[in-house]
Amino acid sequence: MVTTLTGIRACVFDAYGTLFDYASAAAGCRDVLGERLGPLTTLWRDKQLQYTWLRALQGRHADFWQVTGEALDFALETLGLDDPRLRARLMDLYLSLDVFPEVPAMLQRLKAAGLKTAILSNGSPAMLDEVVNKAGIAEFLDAVLSVEAVGVYKPHPSVYQLVVHRLAVPAGAISFQSSNAVGRLCRFGLRHAGRVVQPLRPAP
Repeated sequence: MVTTLTGIRACVFDAYGTLFDYASAAAGCRDVLGERLGPLTTLWRDKQLQYTWLRALQGRHADFWQVTGEALDFALETLGLDDPRLRARLMDLYLSLDVFPEVPAMLQRLKAAGLKTAILSNGSPAMLDEVVNKAGIAEFLDAVLSVEAVGVYKPHPSVYQLVVHRLAVPAGAISFQSSNAVGRLCRFGLRHAGRVVQPLRPAP
């Protein structure tokens, strides 16, 4: 698909599932998980997202590392995988997720075109530092922004406002790419379209 960057001055990316392959954590335990690899990957991710939404709605924030662990506990218990060593291994692997292969070159091209680039993620600063450094993409990013700066998860509007303040770019000149169907982005005038570039425009 051909996209246009007309009027766009900054491209902002979600981290997990968009730049980094969250499925690579469970894949690193294929030797133990076997046929339960797929179900664990799906259930872990689903619960991870559900827990962030619930915490945002209830005003009960905990950082993404805790939420990721709670979601993994649910998935392991549901699948009958009571193995503390496996849990520790999976959590360690989540700190070193694989970057999707096209990402470094894509970010480099955006920077060469004069665009600002950033990550905006539910991940905690420590988690994001780990995956960004492992992927070797820090030099292609102007900012790595975590929801911890505002203490609430997406899709709260204050999360997206972080980008406007940090990059000093008007909302209408920012695009946001995410593989996640994040709700309420219309509050910021964003049409969610997977990884397709779309302008971030203020709501009327």
